[in-house]
Amino acid sequence: MNRVPNPLIAELAADLEPVRPLKLIHGIVLVTLAAAVTVVAVEAIDGLWRGIFAGRAAPFFFVTNGMLAILGAAASLAVVRMGTPHVGNTHDGARWSFVMLVLLPITAGMILLSQGSFAQVLHDQYGVECFVSGTAFGLITAAALTMWLRHGAPVSINSAGWYTGIASGAIGSVAFGLACPIDTVGHLGIWHVAPVAVSAIIGRLVVPSLVRW
Repeated sequence: MNRVPNPLIAELAADLEPVRPLKLIHGIVLVTLAAAVTVVAVEAIDGLWRGIFAGRAAPFFFVTNGMLAILGAAASLAVVRMGTPHVGNTHDGARWSFVMLVLLPITAGMILLSQGSFAQVLHDQYGVECFVSGTAFGLITAAALTMWLRHGAPVSINSAGWYTGIASGAIGSVAFGLACPIDTVGHLGIWHVAPVAVSAIIGRLVVPSLVRW
């Protein structure tokens, strides 16, 4: 049986070109490079705090930055997976990491209130600098993840925006946190966590329009 060629289908398929499929490992490498570039940029601009390696950092310093690093990695992995959607693609790790991070400002607030020193956080002369710098340095990761999403096929672009912002804020904050010698509970729990919340909102508002397809 001879099939009659359909000129419409032939015309539609004429401009099609093969596309290289995205691989998860490539996205992970991209985010790792973005994080490394961010740390190098912090070192070049502000210089890393040498007290970290001299044992002068308080335990809460490692707790805060460790939780930020875990959240940044989990949220970044969620975004990378969104670029190649498939059945069973969940993001529970990023959600739970974010919930755990929320405990930091709550704990810091409770401690400061019990000590009657909560007002000191509002007058922290380094607080705004850490907040702005952490958010700004997160733009490197945000750009990398947005580029990844533009080359992929994210199904839920709103969720992609949220997680891109969370990942960039967390990585930017932990990178600049390596240059910040202030390791008090109030400073770390409030001003170093704030970039995550603000970046998440910015990501939700900006990223969807950049990756819509």
